[in-house]
Amino acid sequence: MKLSFVIPCYRSENTIETVVQEIRDTVATRTGTDYEIILVNDCSPDGVWQVIKRLAAEDSHIRGICLAKNFGQHCALMAGYAQTTGDYVISLDDDGQTPASETFKLVDKLEEGYDVVYGYYEHSAQHLFRRFGTWVNKKMAENIIGQPKTLRTTSFFIMRKFIVEEIVRYPHPFAYISGLVFRATKNLGNVEVQHRRRIEGESGYTIAGLIGLWINGFTAFSVKPLRAATFIGILCALVGFGAGIFVVYQKFMHPEVPVGYTSMLATLLFVGGMIMLLLGLIGEYVGRIYISINQSPQYVVRERTF
Repeated sequence: MKLSFVIPCYRSENTIETVVQEIRDTVATRTGTDYEIILVNDCSPDGVWQVIKRLAAEDSHIRGICLAKNFGQHCALMAGYAQTTGDYVISLDDDGQTPASETFKLVDKLEEGYDVVYGYYEHSAQHLFRRFGTWVNKKMAENIIGQPKTLRTTSFFIMRKFIVEEIVRYPHPFAYISGLVFRATKNLGNVEVQHRRRIEGESGYTIAGLIGLWINGFTAFSVKPLRAATFIGILCALVGFGAGIFVVYQKFMHPEVPVGYTSMLATLLFVGGMIMLLLGLIGEYVGRIYISINQSPQYVVRERTF
């Protein structure tokens, strides 16, 4: 059995070596297990690429990829997946929060017959905002991209090789790993693992970055937002029709009462705002089609160690 570990690296020059050593120590506990570690530098502004090159020079199990610009975590994972040769592919973080020491929990669960197994955290070490964001993401994923309601996803998961081969066929620049997994298989499992505090530093995701990630995931793999836009349009039309009937009724029954300009202005602002919102949603889809037709790259490799 050969395991492929894929780790996107960003601002982790002081942590990635610890994560790599933990992987080495863990794999050594099970005889007959070969492995490779693919470290993808997502154009990090610190010196993590120098650390990766040194690690790769010292250990033939380690391979490094340096991207030409910051393409984001999911595209960095895609760059790593394309180079994997293992039977099972494991994704984890570069900050030490995902417990590499519990890798074989995922492996053993996968060998029960699943195609993909996610580690999940009964007790999360994330702060309140990130936990809220995770909850929102889960609810949206369940309703838009078909995530099973009983499944709990994290960035620590394992996939069979054929799933990875299917995922890397996706050619567009809007990679969203969960969406790609859910459209490839429904044979998904969970296993509880420990969630640790990161070794140092803060999350690389800002509020804007998380919102952008959600928008990417839910417009790249589903047309449900467009269907929701249609429903909202019909609802607004019905509300407007009902309001019109009410105004006519009021005018006939109470002709001495002037029509309210304030309510009319508020209605116009609401309807106008909804129109702009839904046009923006449609524009997002059209823009993605345009960018895909232009063959914008999913990632560009500047340098590699192999």
